Amino acid sequence: MRTAVLRVNVDPTKDLDDARLAAGRARLREQAGERSVVIEDAAGAVDSREIQVLVDTTDAGMARREVVRWCAGVFGTVPTVGPVTFLSRGTDADAHGVLAGFGLTGDVERAPDASGFDVVSVTLRASDLDRVPESRVQTALEAALNCEVRILLG
Repeated sequence: MRTAVLRVNVDPTKDLDDARLAAGRARLREQAGERSVVIEDAAGAVDSREIQVLVDTTDAGMARREVVRWCAGVFGTVPTVGPVTFLSRGTDADAHGVLAGFGLTGDVERAPDASGFDVVSVTLRASDLDRVPESRVQTALEAALNCEVRILLG
């Protein structure tokens, strides 16, 4: 399972004062354990209205809807969510997630090279690369896995 990172502006209209924002953030943190999520201050946030929610999910769209509903209930606002990104731990699940982001499926195999470093071989259908440039897939996989990636056609 992958970890989605949702950056949420809980008060885009700036109607809440500092006390209500602080109370809402405290309530979110209290409820986070019940929901198996992590609440963080948004990296580079310009004010306290932005948070990051980390949630393990296979469905980013559903996670986005649930987080908006949850934050709306806590703050009484209409929160907005930016693009969903994912943490990468270099796992095969991350590789499958990257492929899914391109609308692809493939086989992922991991083996050490002569120096003991991981080499990940990803087998894709040749017809899939008619839609998505191989270089984009290669770059995204290498960034997510932080290792050598070989794309094979099957």
